[in-house]
Amino acid sequence: MIALLLSLGSSLAYGCADFLGGLGARKAHVLRTVMIAAPASLTVELLLWPFLGASFTASTLAWGAASGVASAAAFALLYKTLAIGPMNVLSPITALVSAMLPVGVGLLQGEHLGLAGLIGLPLALAAVVLVSAGHGAKSARPSGTALLLALGAGAAIALQLVCLHQTPSDSGVGPLIVGRAVSSAVTLAAAGVMFRRLGPEKPAYGVSAAAGGLDSVANLLFLLAARNGDLAIVAVITALYPAGTVLLARSVLAERIHRGQLIGLGTAAVAVSLLALT
Repeated sequence: MIALLLSLGSSLAYGCADFLGGLGARKAHVLRTVMIAAPASLTVELLLWPFLGASFTASTLAWGAASGVASAAAFALLYKTLAIGPMNVLSPITALVSAMLPVGVGLLQGEHLGLAGLIGLPLALAAVVLVSAGHGAKSARPSGTALLLALGAGAAIALQLVCLHQTPSDSGVGPLIVGRAVSSAVTLAAAGVMFRRLGPEKPAYGVSAAAGGLDSVANLLFLLAARNGDLAIVAVITALYPAGTVLLARSVLAERIHRGQLIGLGTAAVAVSLLALT
């Protein structure tokens, strides 16, 4: 039950962070947004250090650094994806992709999906097709570039989660601190190389910082959930995060959800629920 509640909390925090990050990336180059979000996230984790503790063994440093590289890629790809939009289509695709790799890793490590999981995986793939091919206004259909970015973002998120799961269970927030320090360094280095291409627009500082802080909270809750439950189950429950993004996109940005997309979203919910039941 603890792992379930932590996973749901992580899902909610990820959904809100993604929505804010997508908004920030619409006002300025995505790297400008990530330049604010990543250090803000690191600040939150450093503030948590005295309360939750941290150790920095070789394993913690290695897996934490790997998660940081994946996190930097996930930040940039995801925020760019959501900036292109529509959020209510691309966010579920990213979530389903991000759930598949951790499920596979969990199975390889001896976890079992059971009958519900065997039904849920094909349903998840069907949901990707339904959501991507939703009928309605042309503006509601994602471009090929947006779909590729969504798939890449999902893979990067999955790698980040898998790397965090491999860290020692007694390392506290050490892996998060190492990972965010690495992702911040990678982001700042990339921004320095591409400085002339970032444009003159200033980032939305408050929105970007809030996105980074929420992402840090989401990572922490996922790490605690993974330490108390199975990776396959925790990952798919966490993958429910598009629900928050989609609802915020509809209420704030008035993005439409068409019938085919609703069926796809419903199928995705069923698929994730079946996987969670395992």
